[in-house]
This record gives sequence, structure tokens and C-alpha cells, in this order.
Amino acid sequence: MAEALTSIKSSDDKIEIINQLLLPHTTEWLRIDNIEQAHDAIKSMKIRGAPAIASLAALSVSQHLTRALRADPPPEFLSSPESLRDHVSPILSFLFTARPTAVNLGAATRRLSRTLQSSLDAGKGVRAIAEDVIEDGRLVAAEDVGRNKAMSKWGGDWLVEEVKRKGGSGEALNVLTVCNTGSLAYGYGTALGLITYLHESGKLRRAYYTQTAPYHQGSRLTALELKTLQIPSTMIVDTMVGSLFQHHKIHAVAVGADRIAANGDTANKIGTYNAAVLAARHKIPFIVVAPITTVDLDVAHGSGIPIEHRPPLEACVVRGALYPPSLDGQGNKAQGTVMITPEGLDGIYNPSFDVTPGELITAIVTEKGVATKGGDGKFDLSSVV
Repeated sequence: MAEALTSIKSSDDKIEIINQLLLPHTTEWLRIDNIEQAHDAIKSMKIRGAPAIASLAALSVSQHLTRALRADPPPEFLSSPESLRDHVSPILSFLFTARPTAVNLGAATRRLSRTLQSSLDAGKGVRAIAEDVIEDGRLVAAEDVGRNKAMSKWGGDWLVEEVKRKGGSGEALNVLTVCNTGSLAYGYGTALGLITYLHESGKLRRAYYTQTAPYHQGSRLTALELKTLQIPSTMIVDTMVGSLFQHHKIHAVAVGADRIAANGDTANKIGTYNAAVLAARHKIPFIVVAPITTVDLDVAHGSGIPIEHRPPLEACVVRGALYPPSLDGQGNKAQGTVMITPEGLDGIYNPSFDVTPGELITAIVTEKGVATKGGDGKFDLSSVV
């Protein structure tokens, strides 16, 4: 079986991330040596995918405290439990600001904050408190693979049965996805994990994926993952979704999520809402696959989800390998950035996410199972969180 890609490598106090801005043409591993570098990597999208950014944030806190415990002399913030709290709490708040839409990042920082406070409340010494936070930070990352595989199986099996319920065979399934939700987003993958599971179980005919402009996570990253895993696949540009549905039998759309509101409204990469509207028109099941940490029951509906807007320039330029190909001094394909718009545009709308209303979603899948709408047409997510 082909080996999946990964986005983070960590050991003891060492962290490396694959620079996703250079994929698929160059594989560059970047060392993360401090909190500021972790924040920059998340904000600049050198690493992306809701689970991956949460994992990097948590691991960077563990790294920071591990190195502090080994320092001689120890830093001043290890002089008392209170000084440790006063040092770590602003770090967690700072990391959260890197990508505020992704609820996983907030869940990870809040989790470490709770661990810090509970250890303080238990009356532990400063070194023991630091060790508790270190251990929990590493657990945030380690838990992803198992939960990803669980939700992928739940979602894949549900889709097979849904197709059978409608008179199909449950075999040779065609599934469309948006953006990148595979192992580069961390673990086994969420929506792309569902596709991988169907492939591994012999139920998939072909995966389709959108380019996902303007950052092209589909054509750069999903394309690379599917090629690496040797999964039959077809790329389409974002505006071809309707044409695809008209002319090809698509059994489902599977997408990830950066935040799911209590009523099922889901924030995901820009273009997801478009695909959901078209899927509803063609009566194609629309499946959201995401970990429990993505469900935010404190937000009643999608209007309460903050939407990150990226720098306007990102919608005006594209980066890739020069064509015809040429090699740089290190033997890598030479890359460049080109502007595809006139300079000085005074109006550029560049949200990174859109919100798909729950009414357009057929099923929401987490590691605990599959939620579908009740007789009232509404989601009850209590069974999957």
C-alpha cells in the first residue's frame, strides 16, 4: 500500500513541518524552534488544515516548556506556578490569533489552558505543572490519526449504505471533494480520509477534486496526495462543479470543516457553499467529515462564525513551477510567482471560508458516528460530539 504524506514530524523537543506553500514541486521541511515561528507558519499557511494547525500550536507550547525545563539556569517564569501561568496564558492567546476561524486551534489552546489551571488548582509544583502541559500538548497531535480513521470509516460505510438504500450497488463510487483534507491536513485525513477508506475497501471508482482557488489547495495538495496514494482521480476547476454533476454520476460530495455550528451550519474553504448548492440541485448527498473538536456548540448558527479574510494580493497572484521545467541550484524545480490581474485593483473580495447552511448538508460525520437530520429537517449533533 502506498504511504501517505505527512505534514509534521516531531520528536522530543524537535519539530519540523513540510512547507505546503512549495508543494507539489518542492518538498522542504522547515524547523520550528519557537512560538513565533509556529504562529507565522500557521498564519502564512506554510501549514494548513484545521487539525494540523492545532497540532503545531500544541506541539510548539510543549517544545517551549521542554526547553525551559532543561535550561540552566531556568527561566524566571519557572520560579512559581503563578509565574508559569502568567507566562503560558498569553502564549496560548497569541497562537489562537493565527487562524481564528478554525475552531480546532481554539479547542487546542483552551485545552492546554484548562490543563494548566487544573494542575495549578491541584497544588502541584511548577515543574510538574509544566510537564502536565507538555504531555497534553503532545497528546493533541497524537490523537488525530485514530480519530481520523474512525470518522473515515463511519462516513464511508454510511455512504455505501445510503447508495444501496437508493437502489445502487454501493460499488464503484464517484466522490467529489473540495480543498485538501488528507494526511497533509494531519493524521489520516477527514473528507479525503473517507475517500481513501473507500479506495482501500474497494468501493471507490474515482475521486474528483476542485482546484480550490485562490490558494489552490486542491490542485497542489489534494492532487499530490491522491497521486501518492495511487487513487484514481480527476481535477476540475471550481466553476466546473455544475457541469460535472450534469454529465457524470457523482454519488457524494465529501468536505471537511473548520467550524460546525450547533445547528449544522458549516464553515469550510471558500467554494464549499457553491458545491453544496449544486449538490442539492442534483440530489447528491453532501457529507461533512470533521473531528469533534470542530463542532462548536457555543455557536448557535453560521452567522456567529468569524470568517477570516486573507490579504487581497493572494487572489491576484499564483505560485508554481516554471514551465517548461528548469532546475535550481539544489536540483529542485525552479518556482516563481506571477500576477494574473491588473495592478492596483481597488476592490478585491478574498474570504478564506464560506458557510454552508445545515439545510444543504445531508450528513455530519465525526469520530463518534454519523448525524443526519430528523423529521423536522434539523440536525441534533449531541450523538456525535
